[in-house]
Amino acid sequence: MNDQASDPLAALAATDFIDADHPTIRAFAAEVIGDLTDPREKAVALYYAVRDRLRYDPYTVDLSDHALKASTTLAAGRGWCQPKATLLAAACRAVGVPARVGFADVKNHLSTERLRQVMQTDTYYWHGYTAILLDGRWVKATPAFNIELCRKFQLQPLEFDGREDSIYHPFDLSGNRHMEYVNLRGDFDDVPITAIREDFARYYPRMMGLDTAANSGADFDADVEAEIAAQPRG
Repeated sequence: MNDQASDPLAALAATDFIDADHPTIRAFAAEVIGDLTDPREKAVALYYAVRDRLRYDPYTVDLSDHALKASTTLAAGRGWCQPKATLLAAACRAVGVPARVGFADVKNHLSTERLRQVMQTDTYYWHGYTAILLDGRWVKATPAFNIELCRKFQLQPLEFDGREDSIYHPFDLSGNRHMEYVNLRGDFDDVPITAIREDFARYYPRMMGLDTAANSGADFDADVEAEIAAQPRG
């Protein structure tokens, strides 16, 4: 389902990928919220925990069932946009806050030569965010880019207050193109893995079936840092 009016009970249930009932997810969420009882305060605390405790790493793209589980991402301590959004949804559900996974197609101008060679495009299909039900409305939260990455690469970090949508800025702090949303796909009660796999096979044929860059020893932070250092200074 991608209907914004989806049953809130469905947005609280544990699923194959949003495994909110996993012991590690429950323990993580409980530790983060502590004594908080207000749903908005819970969601905000969980957002920052997922954003900053787990490194953003697009070199870890893996579309296997196991890799896309929220509990797997938590154990790894890193992930790309989709699994980090799934983890935030699972953590919210674990503490009684309805949450879903949302997706959009974006043009991402923070990339590396390694990614460009594999993807053959600057369009990221099925970019992930989290939709959280607070005060009767679904609010978007994007926990992908951790604070250290933003500081290093002169990106404005995404803040989240539980009231307004938190989605990527079109420009970085230097005025360069950062992110463009080209298609909103909607929100889902679980990861629509079949559609995602079909589109990745269609749009990223060089990525499918290959070892990930991370497994070959590549380092996303190091690659982006090298590209930024090589850019001409104005």
